[in-house]
Amino acid sequence: MNNRLRVLRAERGWSQQDLAERLEVSRQSVNAIETGRYDPSLPLAFKIAELFGLAIENVFVSPSKESES
Repeated sequence: MNNRLRVLRAERGWSQQDLAERLEVSRQSVNAIETGRYDPSLPLAFKIAELFGLAIENVFVSPSKESES
């Protein structure tokens, strides 16, 4: 699943560690989500979207939706 997490984080000037602390996960988890090696659980995905003040679909894009564009 692709996402805009790296861009959203960079726009705020947050490091991966800053974001990890806000989400109460490890920095490695943030890195894995950003690089697409790990899809977050639904509760974590909602927490991420809420943190950025966005709808979940504005942070995460399913591969099937990308191919429709």
